Amino acid sequence: MTDNIWKRDEIESPCIKLCVVHPETRLCTGCLRSIDEIGGWSRMTPQARRQVMAELPSRAGAHSKRRGGRAAKLARQQD
Repeated sequence: MTDNIWKRDEIESPCIKLCVVHPETRLCTGCLRSIDEIGGWSRMTPQARRQVMAELPSRAGAHSKRRGGRAAKLARQQD
């Protein structure tokens, strides 16, 4: 016996429930979508969603810039 579960033919959201918008890039640090893309996701066509999903890997480097970490913090405290 097989389960006949109804499934929608849609691309799922890339949301990982880590919703913080980066102040400089204006992208979500979790899924890398813009605010407009997040807000319009449910109204996007499957083709538009695929296009956004295809662009996400290229956005991964947008948040890799570090602010200095512990060493920078210690240096600031000494100034």
